[in-house]
Amino acid sequence: MEPWYSFHWFDPDLWAQFRFTNPLALYLIPTIGLLLAIRYYLHRGGQQRLNLSLGSIGGRSQAERLNENAVRANQILISSLRFLLPGSILIAMSLLLVALARPQLVETHRVEQSEGIDIMLAMDVSSSMTETDLPPNRLAAAKRVAQTFINGRKSDRIGLVVFAGEAFSLCPLTTDHDLLKQYLSELDDKMIDASGTAIGDALARCINRMRESGVLSQDSTQSVKKRSKIVILISDGDNTAGNLDPITAARLAKAFNIRLYTIAVGRVTRSGTSASTIDEGILKTIAGIGSGSFFRAIDAGRLRSVFAQIDRLEKAPVRMLVYEDVQDCYRAYLYWAISFLLFALCLKTTIVGNILED
Repeated sequence: MEPWYSFHWFDPDLWAQFRFTNPLALYLIPTIGLLLAIRYYLHRGGQQRLNLSLGSIGGRSQAERLNENAVRANQILISSLRFLLPGSILIAMSLLLVALARPQLVETHRVEQSEGIDIMLAMDVSSSMTETDLPPNRLAAAKRVAQTFINGRKSDRIGLVVFAGEAFSLCPLTTDHDLLKQYLSELDDKMIDASGTAIGDALARCINRMRESGVLSQDSTQSVKKRSKIVILISDGDNTAGNLDPITAARLAKAFNIRLYTIAVGRVTRSGTSASTIDEGILKTIAGIGSGSFFRAIDAGRLRSVFAQIDRLEKAPVRMLVYEDVQDCYRAYLYWAISFLLFALCLKTTIVGNILED
């Protein structure tokens, strides 16, 4: 902090940063100036003056006229010094009012706190996800939109399960979203050799991950125990593989208070050599059992809107903590005011003051 006698305290940029606790005191400053002006004119009107006219004296030399002008200029300068005393009092009283207004420098810090939620992404990587009705293909489109979704969930723990004929937990619940996105970028239809679509097993893997996270958080705070948990399952095929029925897995998820969101991607296509069917019924059923929602995404735009809708539905409450670092600055102006008052007192009580008033 600058010393009180520094002229830094009169910097306009500094004044623009001040927050005044009692700003009404500043409005009294013009009143003090007005009262001093009234006193001056009343005092001036009460004084008696004798005006003498010496006329013009001819024949003066140029040197005499210059000397006379210099004397007159000195008289004007000395006469103006009579305002030194009231000016000092005006500045002192003004600075006292500034100190009374209590200027403060306030630095505000805002901190957002959110407990977040637990999200498991279950991604179908079966061969049917290579269909190109969602360019460049269904799997690539789903990966791209999922990565965008992850970018907007900064305070959430997110995990990844992949499935085809079998299901594997690829990434546990984590806040290291860069690592998670790297796993997503490496997904392809060659990861799992077993053919088919094991939706029930994928849900079971997600439930196990979230159940384990609940056990690990028992020694933490109560708020962590109550973290919301959801599963987002993305698939384009029937449940044709696996050891666990999807409905049973959905009921198990409901028992653990895990909401299920299912997304069917792609269009139903048929040709002379291949057929692609989407069992919307089972995806709708498990979403209903899991207190979630079913979505149909027939193109990339619709897939993005589906994730955006889930993003709006699953928002953890955010607490805004505001910290204010307050620095009072009134002492500097108080010391300046005292200095000007002492200066005015010296002028008033010494011969200097009498000379200035004459």
